[in-house]
Amino acid sequence: MATLKTNTLTGTSTAGSIAVTGEGNSTTTNLQQGLAKSWVYFKGNDTFGIQDSFNTASATDHSTGNYTTTRTNAFANDDYATAGICSSTGGGNIHYNFIVENQDDRVRTTTALRIYLLNALGPGTYDAIDVSLQFCGDLA
Repeated sequence: MATLKTNTLTGTSTAGSIAVTGEGNSTTTNLQQGLAKSWVYFKGNDTFGIQDSFNTASATDHSTGNYTTTRTNAFANDDYATAGICSSTGGGNIHYNFIVENQDDRVRTTTALRIYLLNALGPGTYDAIDVSLQFCGDLA
């Protein structure tokens, strides 16, 4: 097996587009479209703070279960996809949290997204011990 070592990959016909042949040699995937352009893992409880990230400038804790994450490099538009997961609040009070984007005070720009962690079993927002978010889309 040969090993290719390089610091830069550039498409031959379009600099920003590289097709990768998939399993079975029957389909191709555009490498750039298949990559997460930003992700962040942060503590959402009393020790709030980013633990690790890529292309994330900051995370802000507005109040209980209410956060904004900001990208270092902007997306081309605000139509990027977001996926997230969070832990329960821990202790004896297990909350089944899920992440939503609030439509009332919507903050969804090319660089920022505001989210809320809601309890599926009752009203209110909750701080999660761990929050992980991934963003996919075209960078500007």
